[in-house]
Amino acid sequence: MKVSVHTDGACSGNPGPAGAGVVITDSRGNILRRIKSFLGQATNNVAEYCALIIGLREAKRLGATNVTCWTDSELLEKQLNGEYKIKNARLRALSIEAMQLAREFAHFSVRKVEREKNREADKLARKVIKENLARKGKDKKRSPRKTNDLSE
Repeated sequence: MKVSVHTDGACSGNPGPAGAGVVITDSRGNILRRIKSFLGQATNNVAEYCALIIGLREAKRLGATNVTCWTDSELLEKQLNGEYKIKNARLRALSIEAMQLAREFAHFSVRKVEREKNREADKLARKVIKENLARKGKDKKRSPRKTNDLSE
């Protein structure tokens, strides 16, 4: 089965609260999966790699054999295609994980796409950050403040 995997990572601040968005479509353009995942604190580049890894794992679960990944991250695309060196240790580890997953497909490629053509994945990544920040804000209002006062 041939699929396209659109991925995007986002963060609020860099580093900051981060999210991943993934949209997987079949060869006819039908959406098979939409995924959003909150990643905790991360840089934008880490979020981009995490989104790709999430997308590859899901493509594998779906039984895909031919995978084209689309990203608006020039850094991710050029690093995975060997055009840029990966100097950061965290990104190197994530790239190794992504390439190990990629080897499980009969065909794999990663390509750069304009940001406008990756809007749905971007929207999912940003939405999960917003949802998490809103939930944390509500949790702070409900829970009593913790203090260092041990006299209670």
